[in-house]
Amino acid sequence: MDTRISKTVWVGNVAVGGGHPISVQSMLNVPATDVEGTIRQARELQAAGVEILRTAVPDMQAVRLVAALKEAVDVPIVADIHFDYRLALECAAAGVDKIRINPGNIGDDSRVKAVADACRARRIPIRIGVNSGSLEQQFLEKYGHPTAEAMRDSALYHASLLEKFDFTDIVLSIKSSDVQTMRRAYQLTAAACDYPLHVGVTEAGTPRMGLLKSAAGIGSLLLDGIGDTIRISLTASPVEEVKAGIDLLKAIGLRTGGANLVSCPTCGRTAIDLIGIASEVEERLRGVDKDITVAVMGCVVNGPGEAREADIGLAGGKGKAVIFRKGEILRTVSEEEAVAALMEEIEKL
Repeated sequence: MDTRISKTVWVGNVAVGGGHPISVQSMLNVPATDVEGTIRQARELQAAGVEILRTAVPDMQAVRLVAALKEAVDVPIVADIHFDYRLALECAAAGVDKIRINPGNIGDDSRVKAVADACRARRIPIRIGVNSGSLEQQFLEKYGHPTAEAMRDSALYHASLLEKFDFTDIVLSIKSSDVQTMRRAYQLTAAACDYPLHVGVTEAGTPRMGLLKSAAGIGSLLLDGIGDTIRISLTASPVEEVKAGIDLLKAIGLRTGGANLVSCPTCGRTAIDLIGIASEVEERLRGVDKDITVAVMGCVVNGPGEAREADIGLAGGKGKAVIFRKGEILRTVSEEEAVAALMEEIEKL
């Protein structure tokens, strides 16, 4: 796989771009006025594996979240700011690790320069976020509607406003809810600059369609070597976004470590509750950090053979299951004992 090597931007202690590992992001969704709730959710996200964490900063009162979050968790904090450059200055002074703001939306050059100077002095990068639903009029008039080309031009325009003041610690995101538009916009932007790219499908939807759109859009770009950090946006708990992001990276071979589950789709030979068993095993494997492949198969006839490459697995029979390792049967247990027996063997590995 050919990988686009961008410049490296440091978000706290996390390197974004430059061929470094792809990081997983999410955003807090607790109201900014609820500091205790925000901290509680931030800790849940850190436990789930988030590597960069964004918080909305809608007003001056919300700036206090920066210090509170920096004290509570050990992951870099991004301040999400719209329009008010003074919020960016205050968040920079408060020690935030990255600022998300579009320079073209904050006023004249003096304001852009103030933000650029404050971030440069503290080595704080800026993420520019272009969204197909909020493109500038000049690009809509040029292209007629939010095309991929319009999104690329908008991203480069905002970057040029910072470049004017010799600020280049920039990360770009070019998101659309339309997967094909989003994909093309990232391809065009990747070819036009060397800035790291924050990849995502915006407004992707509820978990079912959101995961499908994100897998298609984000996954296909990553397989083409495009993308340096990702967020899977879901109308769901941000913890689910983090789990999905990590799982996506594992699924396409860009992250190792932890257990990998393979399971068959079931058929007329299936004589146990394979769907329920597989779901339970999947959940219990989240706490396993061994680099192993675990198989959950529907029938004893084909299961151990089809999954012979698995480090450990189970295959169902009528009211029972066999536990096998590398295709070799270890023991037979009842259906009710299957998951517990499998986890016991995993502990021995």
